[in-house]
Amino acid sequence: MNVPKILVVDDDAESRNLLSEFLAANGYAVEAVGDGAAAREELTRVSGYRVVIADLRMPKESGLELLRYLRHQKSDHAIILMSSFISEAERRQAQELGARALLDKPFRLMDLLHTVEEIAPTKPVAISP
Repeated sequence: MNVPKILVVDDDAESRNLLSEFLAANGYAVEAVGDGAAAREELTRVSGYRVVIADLRMPKESGLELLRYLRHQKSDHAIILMSSFISEAERRQAQELGARALLDKPFRLMDLLHTVEEIAPTKPVAISP
């Protein structure tokens, strides 16, 4: 089974590294970039990402702008947005654009892992006869 690929997009290097290391330790192939523009470049250059985890507020391009772009491109990436503050208008826009989850910072890493596992499990699901 292929290891699910995740792209972490966060302008805070410490947060970006923490999330990347945690997800990699839990069986995912993880790359990380510092803003939405860099995420666009990475997603254009490298195929196979199943999940994009993006901070809502970043320089150059926000997570919401990245989500809007990916939907306009008819991308099937599952998007998880995170932020220490998400306005109701942003929450509505994200839901309308199909974000799979909106995580309020600070969040528990296990909550993120459970959300990612629902989208892209690392192990096959057992099916009983």
